[in-house]
Amino acid sequence: MSERPDVATTDPDALYAQREDLDKAREAVEIWQARVRRDPSDFESTWQIARAMYWLGSHGPKDGRRADLETGMEAARQAIALDSDRPEGHFWLAATMGTLAEQSGKLTGLRYRGRIKEALETVLRLDPAFQQGSADRVLGRWYYRVPGLFGGSKTKSEEHLRRSLKYNPNSTATLFFLAETLVALDRKDEARRVLETLLDAPDDPDWAPEDREFKAQARELLTDLVKG
Repeated sequence: MSERPDVATTDPDALYAQREDLDKAREAVEIWQARVRRDPSDFESTWQIARAMYWLGSHGPKDGRRADLETGMEAARQAIALDSDRPEGHFWLAATMGTLAEQSGKLTGLRYRGRIKEALETVLRLDPAFQQGSADRVLGRWYYRVPGLFGGSKTKSEEHLRRSLKYNPNSTATLFFLAETLVALDRKDEARRVLETLLDAPDDPDWAPEDREFKAQARELLTDLVKG
């Protein structure tokens, strides 16, 4: 059995790039956490903990996802406390909180909805281009998932998603969310074209694991639309 890499010398960015191996993602977190213990003002390591815990809270064993997401939320809050004028903490707070809300059921999700939207609108105010228009993308998803009675709107979902695509027309996440919104708006022919664009899009080296997941989901949705 090989010895575990020394967390003091291993590159966490290289480990996180291999995040489909969840053990490597956790090793990256341990390195960033060790850095924050040594220097509590380390903003970069703090927000990267939040990002990694979002991934683990979405992909790890189900019985540990809530704890991972709560760890991510706390790291995001710490990042905001360190520098509230940077978008990273606000964005990953919204992402981890949103995933926790989805996993916890409708009532919990509704309780979080205001805080999620506020965090995303803060990112838009600070840097709308952040991470290829990620705030508009997640706001588009927010409007898609939240019931109309509580502020949701499929029309506003489409508006935000199309705004996000201006920053990266090949974003598989945005294209997939747009396709689902178009299906909900009963515009299935448009949704099929969007899914075909998604499947033809090149993988982004920084987001290759996510691209592979969205392409797999796109194939399933496209098959359902063709059958329908």
